Amino acid sequence: MYYFISWFADNGVSLSKMVDAWHVNAATSGLVWDLTIAAIALTVFIVSEVAVRRNWIALIAIPATFGIGVSCGLPLYLYLRSRPVT
Repeated sequence: MYYFISWFADNGVSLSKMVDAWHVNAATSGLVWDLTIAAIALTVFIVSEVAVRRNWIALIAIPATFGIGVSCGLPLYLYLRSRPVT
């Protein structure tokens, strides 16, 4: 989040400018699409698992995935999934 906040401080709070920056070249576009697809796949996995296991607290991993990143959402979900459902 530090990098996003720094970018907003330098460029103003403009999501359209940020999206443009994400697609500066093919490498950054590929990374954006890769992470977007991974986040969507993780979200589908979390929702389907929560529907079966009824471990509602594990849904916290979805906003963590989109707010922080897949590198936070996946380990958080796996941790929450490993706990016994009460």
